[in-house]
Amino acid sequence: MKIYEVTDPEFKAYGRVVSGYATEKMSIMDALEQKTPCPEGTEYVAEDTAIQSILGAQVIAPSLFGGLPVQFGWCNGHNTKLNCLEYHRSSEFNLGTNDFILLLALASDVENWHVDASRVKAFRVPAGVMVEVFATALHYAPCQASLDKGFRVLVALPKGTNVGNTPTDGQSPEDALLWASNKWLIAHPDSNEAKDGAWVGIDGENIDIRGLLS
Repeated sequence: MKIYEVTDPEFKAYGRVVSGYATEKMSIMDALEQKTPCPEGTEYVAEDTAIQSILGAQVIAPSLFGGLPVQFGWCNGHNTKLNCLEYHRSSEFNLGTNDFILLLALASDVENWHVDASRVKAFRVPAGVMVEVFATALHYAPCQASLDKGFRVLVALPKGTNVGNTPTDGQSPEDALLWASNKWLIAHPDSNEAKDGAWVGIDGENIDIRGLLS
């Protein structure tokens, strides 16, 4: 697997680099570094008041989703595997204190709610660079970009995303993928999420980029 840069043209189908807000991004990175953990595994917090309350987050919030309420959380830790792919009806914004890698596929790669792992591409996001991951891009937990460093990554989404359960009447086949509010999940059979009852739909090997890191 090749690891692309988010500045490469291949990334344009999946997302974009967000320009501006240098001071605000720095303040968010400081909060991530000083007030959030970096566990051996991965941990996700949908909304963290330590980040939500800082001026930098409040300044950029109106721009991200055009005035809609925004939740600022994080996904931190150590990870080199794909495990799952998720998508939302909205973009997601990410910003890391260290370089990190996103494993991404496209909604158009999904057939009958399955996606082949060979369709997944890897993109390196440099520390301090904010990216928008489009709603049409499938993603999941970040991966570390080096063997000896984990990641602390901002996750900004419309308020209420990834929290709670959303009951449906089950008439849509897509409802089988609905894992939380505004969160549809496709799991690899080897993942813990699959064991917990998530929709199993990633075919092929569970990608592990450890061998590509130094």
